[in-house]
Amino acid sequence: MLIADRYELDDLPLGQGGMGAVHGGYDRHLDRRVAVKFLQLPGGRDEEMEHRFTREARILAKLEHAGAPVLYDFGVYEYRMFQVMQFIDGVTVADLVGEHGPLPVPWAASIAAQACAVLAAAHSLSICHRDLKPTNLMLCPDGSVKVLDFGLAVLRESDVAQFTRWGQMLGTPAYMAPEQIQRGSAEPRSDLYALGCVLHEMLTGRQLFTGETAYTVFDKQVKQRPSSVPRIPVALDELLQDMLEKDPERRPVDATALFERLLPFAVDLPMLPGFLTPPTTPSPDRMYARVVGRVLED
Repeated sequence: MLIADRYELDDLPLGQGGMGAVHGGYDRHLDRRVAVKFLQLPGGRDEEMEHRFTREARILAKLEHAGAPVLYDFGVYEYRMFQVMQFIDGVTVADLVGEHGPLPVPWAASIAAQACAVLAAAHSLSICHRDLKPTNLMLCPDGSVKVLDFGLAVLRESDVAQFTRWGQMLGTPAYMAPEQIQRGSAEPRSDLYALGCVLHEMLTGRQLFTGETAYTVFDKQVKQRPSSVPRIPVALDELLQDMLEKDPERRPVDATALFERLLPFAVDLPMLPGFLTPPTTPSPDRMYARVVGRVLED
């Protein structure tokens, strides 16, 4: 299928999100691979969903960070809204854990720390992701991590009322912070709680809180304290418990502080055969990051 006289779409979608399907594609004008996300509205037009889809595009355009996909274009084709984004080659953390099982501590810490860097950039722009989960984190072959799907992100607290229908909680129960469940409100430290759920899953190979219904999971998120994770450093387990505090005031103060606490564990990363390119393969992005990392070092 050709849309907007320039984007050739693959027949099968790459994935399905809360608001639509993502297809791989090719930009004829600029001769490059792209990802195209369509807003899908099975029940016809939905002004709230269209507004949310447009807002997601504006957030991506505003958030300029190497750990977030670049938005190239936005438009309407045959009454369907679409976004054209940077094509990301990699595997989601959900698939990574599903195939590998519990990840080595250095990799779990590295993925979480990279996510923190993106969250720090987003939070500095008053953007809360509000739906951080393993399917929204992608590990690329060079070891870098991309944070995907800002479809539920909020630019400010007042957006919650504007974009949440009566009786509807936006998010994924297994990764929602207690305050999102109890008050329908999201703040930067809500994202840190969600990242704690993801980190726990990377270290154990299973979801932290599960249940037969969403309400069972909600109840556990609000009331149940997570048990310690065996066979990981005590300091990392303590950090994980801090991230999963029910009271947001007791969690790390912000994504930058959390990044600094995760960094000591992201060392001596082993190879992940089948997921990463060999270390002998040059990575321009890693080369660039190594030099930037030396700027203003003591």
